Amino acid sequence: MKIRQVLSALEQFAPLPLQESWDNAGLQVGLTEAEVSGALLCLDVNEQIVDEAIRKGCNLIVSHHPLLFRGLKQVSGSDYVQRCVIKAIKNDIVVASMHTNMDNAMNGVNWKIAEKLGLVNGRFFAQKQVDGIEAGSGVVGELPQPMAAKDFIQLVKERFQVECAMCNELLVRPVKKVAICGGAGDFLLDDAMREGADAFITGEMHYHVYFDHEQQIQICVIGHYQSEQYTSEIFRDIIQRECPGVRTEIAETNTNPIKYI
Repeated sequence: MKIRQVLSALEQFAPLPLQESWDNAGLQVGLTEAEVSGALLCLDVNEQIVDEAIRKGCNLIVSHHPLLFRGLKQVSGSDYVQRCVIKAIKNDIVVASMHTNMDNAMNGVNWKIAEKLGLVNGRFFAQKQVDGIEAGSGVVGELPQPMAAKDFIQLVKERFQVECAMCNELLVRPVKKVAICGGAGDFLLDDAMREGADAFITGEMHYHVYFDHEQQIQICVIGHYQSEQYTSEIFRDIIQRECPGVRTEIAETNTNPIKYI
């Protein structure tokens, strides 16, 4: 099977028109007519990821975050992005990214977070229609049973393997309805409250957004990388279903640049 067929399957699931105007999802580096030897699936692309692809014999890297957000004015190896481009081309590796198109897609990133938390009755909020496709920036669902806020935060920490979460004052009422936006999601906090959510989970939020929501909604911020870490599972499932026989490898390299000391 050719690389372009794998990319086509991913783009059918999360069409590129679903991406935000500032994004650069899709093909990043390389030629797609080659037969795929294996697909390495990851959140970010750095030099260690390209080395892992080489080591594992994968000539396709599929990441969530694009390697190339802006046009390169030179390719001289002066930063990690340029070095990744050079190394990928030298080793005949294609790099492609499914970013905000996968965030906005049905059963995309936010749905995966909801799945990990065991939420039911999931649906989009901040909905939109793009080329007749139903999409949304966030997902809201319900816990099977109401939980105390402290217990809910502990559940989130366990499911996403985080040592700490950044929260506002603990909610005194039970948490039942949960709103989700993976990555940087503070732009959806007001929408989450309009949905009647008891809690809002995201990856990162600006400091001032935490103010003035005490006992309105339980904010739970777990880290950008941590919130989106299971996106590779979505890539794997699509490829295994639509491109049987293509070898998939979820990257072992942890690309989170933030260290908790």
